[in-house]
Amino acid sequence: MLWVAFVDRIGSGLWAAVSVLYFTYVAGLSVTQVGTLVATAGAVGIAGAPVGGKIADRLPLTRVLVVFQILRALASAALLTTDNYALLLLYSAVGSFGDRSANVLTKLYAARVAGPDRVRYQAVSRTLANAGWAVGGLAAAAALALGTTAAYQWLLAGDALSFVGAALITSRCAEPPSPSRTVATSDDPAPAERARSPWKDRTYLAYVATEAVLFMDDAVFKIGIPLWAVHATDAPHGLVPLLMVLNNLMVVGLQVPLARFGATTPAAHRMLLPLGVIFAAAGLAMAASAIDGAVPATVFLTVSAAVFTLAEMLHATVSWELSIALAPSRAQGSYLGVHGLAQSVQRSAGPLAVTAAIATGPVGWTAFGAIIAVTCCVQHRLVRDRLPRPALSVAPVTVSEH
Repeated sequence: MLWVAFVDRIGSGLWAAVSVLYFTYVAGLSVTQVGTLVATAGAVGIAGAPVGGKIADRLPLTRVLVVFQILRALASAALLTTDNYALLLLYSAVGSFGDRSANVLTKLYAARVAGPDRVRYQAVSRTLANAGWAVGGLAAAAALALGTTAAYQWLLAGDALSFVGAALITSRCAEPPSPSRTVATSDDPAPAERARSPWKDRTYLAYVATEAVLFMDDAVFKIGIPLWAVHATDAPHGLVPLLMVLNNLMVVGLQVPLARFGATTPAAHRMLLPLGVIFAAAGLAMAASAIDGAVPATVFLTVSAAVFTLAEMLHATVSWELSIALAPSRAQGSYLGVHGLAQSVQRSAGPLAVTAAIATGPVGWTAFGAIIAVTCCVQHRLVRDRLPRPALSVAPVTVSEH
């Protein structure tokens, strides 16, 4: 299953780099139409996480994941068949729904198959995903040099084929044990109990709300650093793609080693406080990059990108552990589906928060980092009394501790 992440992200890297250009130059859509299409598809995709998680609590996980991967493949391939705006909107929405569902199901598979070592498993998976994304991005850059309609179409076809490949690999994976599908016996009545609904769990919903804030580092790299570097600093414009490469290389090289800091539930909980300090420092470094001069601006931007990447990796580790540890074993799919809403909401709210920080200058970035830092403290207090005792992921010795 780990190779699924690599193959999947190769396709995503191919398509993410050219999607807007494809809709503009090949499909002939206007800027307004492209913006509406992307926003609508994203909104529909929000429902994918909870729906996918709910289904996975009732049906075999690998089969459900294969279905959603095939759905993504069909949606991507269908984009090649038309330039009708309504159909492009429909196919993009279906693809977004499948993407968010598959994302949650892949995480659920890791939780079920890896057990106490789920954080390390996720770290390896994320490392492979970033490597796949880089391969796809490089291939897309080479194809874009041609600038032809056929080049765009082949990239989209490659995206669809990557989902087919992911589905084939998944179909060969063993079905992991599922507490939610355990058959109850007279001697073991617990499985027969009605699983708790995450929509009625106020603590978990509050936790998901704080997660939406902590995931905003994603918008920093997609929107914040490029716009801030170009419009508010004296750093050379060529630094921007290098900072994106730095982010990718750090994740590939450090995500697995850093996973040990959140390998158990208590460790993940403790990490929230230093994580807040790291986010605050990243915001201060970004603010400091507005200083006059290309050299100091470059230094502070680089430091900020590195520190934001460190925060991103540590938060990913903490999030993987707590999102599972706070969920009842028989409703992990449903709970992870609701947790997936945090990233979906961030995709809409994150760009607004980052552009607000840019508009208000160094003070805005200082406040941006401080708000996330405070949210880390809020989350630390919020989940403290809900952590299982003993922790679900605690083991005398785990792989990540060797």
